[in-house]
Amino acid sequence: MLFADDMGYSDLSCYGNPVIRTPNLDRMAEEGLRFTSFYAAAPVCTPSRVGLLTGRYPVRAGQPNNTGPDTHGGLRLSEILLPQVLKKRGYRTMAIGKWHLGYRPREYLPTSRGFDHYFGLPYSNDMIPPWVKTSVPLRMYRDVEPVETAGDQSTLTERYADEAVKFIRSSKDAPFFLYMPFAMPHLPVSAPAGMRGRSRAGLYGDTIETLDRAVGEVLGTLRREGLDENTMVAFCSDNGPWNDLPPRMLANGVEPWHTGTKGVLRGSKATTDEGGMRVPGILRWPGTFPARQTCLDMASTLDLFPTIAKAAGAEIPADRVYDGVDLLPLARGGGAAEPRKEFFYCRGKTLEAVRQGPWKYRNARIVRQEGAAGDPPVAELFHLDRDPAENYNVTAREPETAARLKARMEVFAKEIGADLA
Repeated sequence: MLFADDMGYSDLSCYGNPVIRTPNLDRMAEEGLRFTSFYAAAPVCTPSRVGLLTGRYPVRAGQPNNTGPDTHGGLRLSEILLPQVLKKRGYRTMAIGKWHLGYRPREYLPTSRGFDHYFGLPYSNDMIPPWVKTSVPLRMYRDVEPVETAGDQSTLTERYADEAVKFIRSSKDAPFFLYMPFAMPHLPVSAPAGMRGRSRAGLYGDTIETLDRAVGEVLGTLRREGLDENTMVAFCSDNGPWNDLPPRMLANGVEPWHTGTKGVLRGSKATTDEGGMRVPGILRWPGTFPARQTCLDMASTLDLFPTIAKAAGAEIPADRVYDGVDLLPLARGGGAAEPRKEFFYCRGKTLEAVRQGPWKYRNARIVRQEGAAGDPPVAELFHLDRDPAENYNVTAREPETAARLKARMEVFAKEIGADLA
């Protein structure tokens, strides 16, 4: 499971970027299934990871907001994560990259949440001065111990790829689960010396192309080790690009254009606009998933939990409600019906929108910098097949549809304990 950080919907060649070259992810999409309406569980880092690893909306799982370097605790320990389910099937597990679900006390680290081993950063790469006011140094962890201070970040992606290759090679004779949440392209972006200046999209493009090369290392290792047809690989992002940067981020060389592709979808990270939560989504499993598939229907990071568990023959706990759906029938081809009938967009603990089929109803306040909201909420209705950029509010023309979706939001908000704007 390969998980980018703050990658925009159109940052990859196979999603329409005109200048960023991503041959490995393009080939992954060509060899499998590419989603055009794939949604992150939340528009910011921590809750998005909650949804991915629990298969539950973050509000339902009790962690709708970000953690940070000064946080004690994190995602509640009663939540069951995907690697815990897989370990019961004999899987060897490792997390490589950004964790961001709590790191102190150590019970919140990956090695207490179903992962045999961990290497990476416990939270976002910008959570250090001058971008964040904290006295806690950003450290790289190996299992439960900090092993070095994270200084130069330009080699992070390469180091993660090296760790992934080692893990795959050492695990090839038994079932394994690799979770690889990259640190980038979350700001501050950087790239190793050999990749700098190669992309026509500047440093941001260099960062994406470095990530693509890391994906190529993973896929190439699977091929060389003879694991290609026995391994499902998923790629997606935790939320949309961090456009409209807060002033605190414009320091130490960070520029406003060091973020994802703009103008394709409305909004960005930290919003429930399409640009905040619709992300690239690719599934690949040669011999099981037919190649050259493009799915226009809804799917979500929430769906990867039940999909992977089902593929592994693992039993999903029956003592809690899950919000993901099994994508295997769809991915295997054969004209399976749309698996996901609706998707809910939450920002923090607030439920702001719902999508059913092509219709999206949103009732939200305008988001200011750093996620603060002001002004009265605005009711909007969009037909996302005709208007994916959310340019045309048709609430007045479709009042019955708007009323139906609003009522559905009210019911679901009560079910999961969410607020409404």
